Amino acid sequence: MEEIKDELASLRIDRDRPARSPWRRPLVLLVPGLLLLAGLYVLRARAALSGTEVETVRASVLRPAEAAVGAPLLTSSGYVVARRKAVVSAKIQGRLAELKVEEGSRVREGQLLARLESSDYEAQVSRAAAQLERAQADLAENERQLRQAERLTRESIMSRDQLEAAQSRVRIAEAGVSQARADLAFAQASLRDTRILAPFTGTVVKKMAEVGESVAPIPPGVNISTSSGAVVALADLDTLEVETDVAESNVARLGPEQPAEVAVEAFPDRRYRAVLRQVIPTADRTKATVQVKVTILDKDQNLKPEMSAKVTFLERARPAAAGPAAEAPVVVVPAAAVATRDGKPVVFEVADGKARQRVVITGPERQGRIEVRQGLTGTETLVTRPPDTLRDGDTVKVKG
Repeated sequence: MEEIKDELASLRIDRDRPARSPWRRPLVLLVPGLLLLAGLYVLRARAALSGTEVETVRASVLRPAEAAVGAPLLTSSGYVVARRKAVVSAKIQGRLAELKVEEGSRVREGQLLARLESSDYEAQVSRAAAQLERAQADLAENERQLRQAERLTRESIMSRDQLEAAQSRVRIAEAGVSQARADLAFAQASLRDTRILAPFTGTVVKKMAEVGESVAPIPPGVNISTSSGAVVALADLDTLEVETDVAESNVARLGPEQPAEVAVEAFPDRRYRAVLRQVIPTADRTKATVQVKVTILDKDQNLKPEMSAKVTFLERARPAAAGPAAEAPVVVVPAAAVATRDGKPVVFEVADGKARQRVVITGPERQGRIEVRQGLTGTETLVTRPPDTLRDGDTVKVKG
């Protein structure tokens, strides 16, 4: 009987115990997912507010003559150099007392660059000037004695020999004055040589001495980087050109005024118009090359001497067709700015912090630039290498 009561008691429902909700476990599993979605939404909202970081380039306009230049003939590598350059040193040896320029200083022809210690030379000028005064005084005295000797000779009081002796003393005194003047001029020239002047208008590209160092005359033909005793290296940046080596087999393909394009590694998206200036009339037997010099026509302040450069020689310009179309300018953009959306070439213009998609009609590509025949005016700022996720109207932030 007791056993039956125990079994019945075990089956009794405890109504005072709280019931367990059947939705508790699913809710516990759903909360982390909701938090994750909320975090992703916040990150996306922040990205939309800050904008996608992009790099930009500028569209440009070419004149018809520039656009008519033909296809590339050959490419060679070289360096940007200044056609007019000099290592400036003192004409005399001395210690540098003052240096008035730094790297990058723009100087005019004849401008003072530096000054040597000059106290010794100033003393020499003073001494030479005093010697000249003494020589002039001696000459004046001898000339007085000569006039007196001439008078006494006419009166037969002094002999002819004494007159000739007075004349000789005057000639010796005149020679002494000439020598004193020459000594004074030499001393003054030495004093002027303590002032180191710019030989031409240009830019200081390297400072090679400091105040207190000894400097000396430098023989011609020295290397700018290894010369000792010089003061500064000066270059005329208005005469920048590219020196490059062309294989002997390709030299015959080049002619006078051959058009070219120059690109430097520092600015790969920039192209400079150029023209062949000179073919050096000798070859390098060790490399089987001939050096040529190319003048840069549209140089800017970004170009620096000794930059690595690549020269692409182009076919000569073909005669332009007659008519209004021949006079129309040509808009070109870097090839990296053109993308494809829905099978059409497009560019993204950056305006007011937004990326505006513009469908364009493109022409031929040459040297990393694509001709845009319709859709741009040539003044736009464009996104370069636009990401696939970029869409019309997206907020963008220009790097740098």
